[in-house]
Amino acid sequence: MNPTGHPVAWEHSPTRRAWSKQLAMNVVALVAWIALWFALLAVLSVFLEPGYAVFVAPFLLYSFYRAFLQLFVIGAVIRMRRVLRVYPWQLSHQPPHGLANRTDVVGKQFGWFEFPNPGKPEKLLTMVFAQHWGVGWWSRRMAPRATSEHKAQIGSVWLAGDPRFIGVLAAPASDGTTPRRFRFLHQRTGSDGGRRTVADWGATAEDVARGRRAGIVPVQP
Repeated sequence: MNPTGHPVAWEHSPTRRAWSKQLAMNVVALVAWIALWFALLAVLSVFLEPGYAVFVAPFLLYSFYRAFLQLFVIGAVIRMRRVLRVYPWQLSHQPPHGLANRTDVVGKQFGWFEFPNPGKPEKLLTMVFAQHWGVGWWSRRMAPRATSEHKAQIGSVWLAGDPRFIGVLAAPASDGTTPRRFRFLHQRTGSDGGRRTVADWGATAEDVARGRRAGIVPVQP
């Protein structure tokens, strides 16, 4: 079943299953980190002398941090569904990408991809990972020193979205036909402090309305 053969990505049943699996795994991770925090606290309270608190405290803090972080990850996965319900998958072969900071990007960036501008196909637009969490798998394959086997795993990627606004990036599964490892890519380009309007990139009123349905508030002229 071709992921690009549907009006929107959400109509592709393997995509829905992959998204549900990713959400479930993150919920399980949240429960596991919370359980670990309580287990460590119980061990410290019941089985260890107070003097051991200095050794257990770092693990308590780290498990609390990971549980807190997991809430943001789950929220991001849930928001991805809104994008997948609006935009179709587009397959891109060997898209330019890298980890070095781009000077034309405003704000934090943890890796970038370039995709054609739908309004001006001859121009590529840079999209970035705006958050550090959840991009470790991608970063290892985007690194200059990545093995050829790792690089091949992102030789072709899917994007559901509009490079002028936002997109959900996905890598192929082992069979090469099913998107997985969904991550948000954000549009943060703009030497003028990020206030460049989408009209500068050829976006029409229909494009803007579509972006709003996906949960984006584009900058208007």
